[in-house]
Amino acid sequence: MTTEIRHIVFDIGKVLVHYDPSIPYSRIIPDEAERTWFLANVCTHEWNIEQDRGRTWEEAEALLIAEHPEREDQIRAFRKYWNDMVPHAYDDSVTIMEKLIAEGYDVTMLTNFAPDTFREAQTRFDFLSKPRGVTVSGDIGLIKPDLAIYEAHVKSFGLDPASTIFIDDSLANVEGAKAAGWSAVHFTGAEKLRSDLAAFGIKV
Repeated sequence: MTTEIRHIVFDIGKVLVHYDPSIPYSRIIPDEAERTWFLANVCTHEWNIEQDRGRTWEEAEALLIAEHPEREDQIRAFRKYWNDMVPHAYDDSVTIMEKLIAEGYDVTMLTNFAPDTFREAQTRFDFLSKPRGVTVSGDIGLIKPDLAIYEAHVKSFGLDPASTIFIDDSLANVEGAKAAGWSAVHFTGAEKLRSDLAAFGIKV
């Protein structure tokens, strides 16, 4: 018999809020081939994840500008136009989260996010303040799927790992949660999330 799920933990980017760095860069670098090259070789995912780990934007920009001085404005545009990368919420996912809170489930969030951009997102999307709390990777210097961030979240919020389910769009992060003793589901859309939760006895 499986343990009853009492704690539900949401990722944010691409689960509750849309995120796509190519949105502002489609106007900053109109040529598609050049834009693709830039995001794959300059302002890369690997570069950005270090801000999620807590590196400052000043350090991050200086590092790339030293390597690509001719692209300084394009590099600085990543932070300058960050809000354009998160244009809207996923209303159907937010509705599920809010229903879970209303029905008495213990809902928290665990996200890879730079500290400053997370606070900006919170001011724009009020539902990010509705769960009991959040672990922001950049605040604690750990990122998913490192086991330590899941353990830190458990400790911070007093969770029972065996009674916890995690929702994330990244398979690596889902596997990280499972390694920490949580149940976890891969998010690909609200309808699948409803059926995945129903399999754990959670009806929304």
